[in-house]
Amino acid sequence: MREIWPVLMALAWLPAHAGSAAPELILVDGRIFTADAAHPYVQALAIGAGRILAAGNTADIEALADGHTRRLDLKGRVVIPGLNDAHYHLNVDPPDATEVQVKGMDPGWAEVREALRAKAASTPRGTLLELRIGARIFNDTTVNRDSLDELSADHPVILDTYTGHAEILNSAALERAGIHEDIRDPVDGRYERDAGGRLTGVAREYASMQVDRNLADATSDADAVREVRTTLSRAARWGITSLQDMSNELDPARAVRLLKSVPTPIRVRVMRMPMTTPAGRDLHEGRGLPRRPAPLITVSGTKWLLDGVPLEFTLDARGSHGDWGTGNFDTLVRELPPAFPQGQMRAMLEESLREHDPLLLHVSGYPAAKAMLEAMEASGGPGVWADKRVRFEHGDGLLPDLIPRVRALGIVVVQNPTHFAVLGDDVLKMAQPVRTLIEAGIPVAFGSDGPLNPYLNIMLAVLHPHTHSEGITREQAVIAYTRTSAYAEFQENDKGTLTPGKLADLAVLSQDIFSVPLPQLPNTTALLTLVGGRVVYDAKAL
Repeated sequence: MREIWPVLMALAWLPAHAGSAAPELILVDGRIFTADAAHPYVQALAIGAGRILAAGNTADIEALADGHTRRLDLKGRVVIPGLNDAHYHLNVDPPDATEVQVKGMDPGWAEVREALRAKAASTPRGTLLELRIGARIFNDTTVNRDSLDELSADHPVILDTYTGHAEILNSAALERAGIHEDIRDPVDGRYERDAGGRLTGVAREYASMQVDRNLADATSDADAVREVRTTLSRAARWGITSLQDMSNELDPARAVRLLKSVPTPIRVRVMRMPMTTPAGRDLHEGRGLPRRPAPLITVSGTKWLLDGVPLEFTLDARGSHGDWGTGNFDTLVRELPPAFPQGQMRAMLEESLREHDPLLLHVSGYPAAKAMLEAMEASGGPGVWADKRVRFEHGDGLLPDLIPRVRALGIVVVQNPTHFAVLGDDVLKMAQPVRTLIEAGIPVAFGSDGPLNPYLNIMLAVLHPHTHSEGITREQAVIAYTRTSAYAEFQENDKGTLTPGKLADLAVLSQDIFSVPLPQLPNTTALLTLVGGRVVYDAKAL
């Protein structure tokens, strides 16, 4: 890329109508990554009416300005298209929720026990205590409602697996979440019970989602608005201009209401992620909402969980697959059980076509991926699905034999690079492909699904810690976070690249993410973030 930089600097890339109106703002003397293959880097941009008017070298862009045009000298700084987090969950925690800190992502019971005791002794009675756990505790069946009650019966306690697919609650937490002994299991969910039929405190998959939804529902709108506002402000400080929200803790109607109340400074797409009931999947949640309830808010798409994740192994018994932390991840991915039978997968496809509603599917394992591909092929194949952009969220189990079928069916894979760093010392051979998918012509978009920091995700996509051969270039990682994320939501004509006619969503960065040492990437912030040409974050450094 460095070799063609001088050549690009000699070019001006202007639309035919560039001279028709002076821009409102020009950015000059920068290193601007456009994410467009034809003109990957330019020096300057002209912006007007919320869109990119022209891109090219500084001299030609300055020639477009008049006396009313504002001029921003970038002084060589890097600019990228506004980042588009394609997979995020807007969370709302009760205001008294207190995180209990432990070392690492997979603590042992002795450490967790002492940490909980200490926190219970130092916080008021009734404070909700939350702690993240990994495979060691999840697979230890002696850790349950009763063992947590012994530590503190006066504090609601929730042990969340870091994947978010299961949790262990004590009696006070079950009561706080409205989970009572007579509750029935939802489809693809389980409230585990002992031999006598009493709840053990373990909630899994859609049952765990219901616990989180109940706690969020009990949180006031005023507290929820403060939390959502903090999340969106943090996103803008990183140069994130679009956030695609998997709406599980917040039902879509409430999510829209809260976003309008903030009001959101960045673009947010709310995607329905309905609950299930003992009778089946909820097909009505969020269906009456307008597609564009506010200028920066859209509502579209429905997501279902086709399987779980290898830590909890969907709904298989705790501990039945040994110590996940030292297991073979490729094998676990290959054997991960689906949550729904193929008949339900076909029903999801029919609903998507009938409602003209994009379909998003949590797919971590090979069996669920294979079953859905078969369902798509049986319901019209590429002739029906190639342009529908069905999304596989994660796609860890897209092993080599599935890749040609994924390509033919037009599936978009949305990966989360922080997931690449949670496997202990395991080395993968086939699971969690990224470079292989890109080289096969499959659109790969990035979302966080965890820590929101996009530069941490870019670093991990480049490194791919457990399969270095699947690492990609920094430019490819930024494209996955911008151009392909826009494609994944059918918005590629409006955003994702800094090209004439596109929305002026962009970020001026604190450092050159294309050249700094990789370990420094997560330290990156935005100096200036624009959404539709409007400043939504300004570090006052320019």
